[in-house]
Amino acid sequence: MAKHAYLFILVLSVLAFSSCKFNPNLQGKGTERLQGVWEEDSVDYQDQKLQYSKHRFRFTCDSVYVTIQTFAKVNMYPDSCFNNGTWTEYAKGTYLTKQDTLILTATFTKSNFKQKISGCYRIGQYLPAFVIRKNTADSLYLESIQQHLQLKLTLKERTVCVQKPLN
Repeated sequence: MAKHAYLFILVLSVLAFSSCKFNPNLQGKGTERLQGVWEEDSVDYQDQKLQYSKHRFRFTCDSVYVTIQTFAKVNMYPDSCFNNGTWTEYAKGTYLTKQDTLILTATFTKSNFKQKISGCYRIGQYLPAFVIRKNTADSLYLESIQQHLQLKLTLKERTVCVQKPLN
């Protein structure tokens, strides 16, 4: 009986150790068709809106860098932040695509994409989700799930994912 228990534990141990493997110490590959720099050239009805934003996304492997340029006719911030109605925000993080949905998990940053803990405009997490309405070789149409706004992006630069080590 003890011999069978020993053999059972040995087989179980071999199976357990052979089924486990360490995750590679590399960033993920992301979604190949998104790799590159995508920009909004214009926003529907921008001349009629009191405030609108243009987006720029840089997808590199599983990382995303977002630049949001906002134009406002009405001041909602302290005068020192309003900047004559034009300002830019930045966010850095990762993204994930699931079927027709693009999910970003990012944090607002300074212009150099380093951590921002205070200052004008938004700080903290940037967690948008978009439905991918169209994705061709040179156009990407997204619809914000939270705000129901359409983003019509054009490809400015195609890139190839070169995975980097995680630190």
